[in-house]
Amino acid sequence: MAATNFRDYYAILGVNKNASADDVKKAYRQLARKYHPDLNPGDKTAEAKFKEITEANEILSDVDKRSQYDKFGQYWKQSEQPRTNTRSTVNRTPPGDFNSVDFGQYNNFDDFVNELLGRFNNPSTANPANPKPTGAKATATKSASDAATANTTTNNGTNVGGDREATIGLSLTEAFKGVQKSFNLGTETIKVRIPGGAKAGSRIRVRGKGNVNTYNKQRGDLYLTVELQAHPFFRLDGEQLTCEVPVTPDEAVLGAQIEIPTPDGMVTVNVPAGVRSGQSLRLRGKGWANPRGERGDQLAKIIIDTPKSISDDERELYENIRTARTYNPRNHFSQVIL
Repeated sequence: MAATNFRDYYAILGVNKNASADDVKKAYRQLARKYHPDLNPGDKTAEAKFKEITEANEILSDVDKRSQYDKFGQYWKQSEQPRTNTRSTVNRTPPGDFNSVDFGQYNNFDDFVNELLGRFNNPSTANPANPKPTGAKATATKSASDAATANTTTNNGTNVGGDREATIGLSLTEAFKGVQKSFNLGTETIKVRIPGGAKAGSRIRVRGKGNVNTYNKQRGDLYLTVELQAHPFFRLDGEQLTCEVPVTPDEAVLGAQIEIPTPDGMVTVNVPAGVRSGQSLRLRGKGWANPRGERGDQLAKIIIDTPKSISDDERELYENIRTARTYNPRNHFSQVIL
């Protein structure tokens, strides 16, 4: 068999050999959306291209298989490494001699790669000239194939492998308390239990509710990524529950006791005299729950809210304060230079 039958999986996906796993994944997803049979009905060329990029992704997205593939490419060109011919007990390759391999026994280069990597595709397409693996070997090779195809997914849930990804929107209340949601998969509706304490970006795995794997005909898993809807008062910043609390100028100057909403209801909080706008008060144990169920703290950011409309009496009092005031917050401005 001529070496020109060699398939460059990197070239098929349009990436270089130093491409990261994310680069490989991104390239594959773009090509999968372009050539997927569902989007190109009746187009045999697109179908063949789709199978080709899927095969390339199976190898390059798996760390171990990609490493073996890279090494094999070097051995293929230089014929330096030993190999045992497992397809025939009669013609075995001497150690370090690839030139003596009978490549004519393989239908194509893919059969040779599959044998080296211990991976066999759909049994219905296997080389009839070579016996199927049996017993423990059959189980091992099938598991390797299943593992390779189960990890191919797309953002829009397209059936290119077994697993499927989608997003699920939650209100902040649902995310905090936990909720059971109905999720429409198109052909069926499932109920998904979201545990309390979910955060934006949290991934929920639903076993056996993914797409049907193209090769082993088994369903993969469904991965739901949580998206949080905005709340009119609370905000989840990473793992920190925050809110903004307005206070009046006199409360900021003199201090006050005010009530602040928390996920557990209203609590009374002491605002210290002289508090500045932008300072935060810590409400211990009133924040978001971590995976162990332990509550964090809630941070209440103080915002000094100046009234736009005041009564005549208030205006007179403010004018008296201005006349008697000794504090000048801009006193240091005279020393500012550029």
